[in-house]
Amino acid sequence: MTAQGAGQRAWSVAGAASALALLLALAGAPAPARADEASGTAGAAAAERGPVTNLPVPRYVSLKTDEGNVRRGPSIDHRIDWVFRRRNMPLRVTAEFGNWRRVEDSDGQGGWIHYSLLSGVRTVIVQQDATALRARPDGAAPVLALAEAGVVARLGECQSRWCRLSAEGGKGWAEKAALWGVDPDELRD
Repeated sequence: MTAQGAGQRAWSVAGAASALALLLALAGAPAPARADEASGTAGAAAAERGPVTNLPVPRYVSLKTDEGNVRRGPSIDHRIDWVFRRRNMPLRVTAEFGNWRRVEDSDGQGGWIHYSLLSGVRTVIVQQDATALRARPDGAAPVLALAEAGVVARLGECQSRWCRLSAEGGKGWAEKAALWGVDPDELRD
């Protein structure tokens, strides 16, 4: 076999794997495990990377605009299932295809949205009513403000149990358990 023939076959196998991953993503099924994940090697603990951006998937982003159409599939030919209408709302990217990102909100609702409507600015949504924003990342620290459920805040530093938030002029530390848009084990400087 010539080198060209081997390269074409390798490309075809890679193309078939990509097509299978896309079909599974469109159907909402989990992607098949890679060989290194199935064998339990050290690479299994590493985060998956998006095929377009090479950024971790899943990851959190925010809605850049006041309104964003969320489609059934990754093109404008697919019908609109949802319209997100809240600038800065946090979203979780679960898949990538070309200029499209499959996202979900804090309620698990979502679909495909064009990447130009998303921002890398990290935000969170407060899940628990009367969440205390404290002066320090400590349950005994003075309460600076109380955040209602549904408040969207900009995410700052995160420690093991606490994240620093800023929203509408108020700043403080909140417990991660009260927030959506940050992973429980995520640390940020």
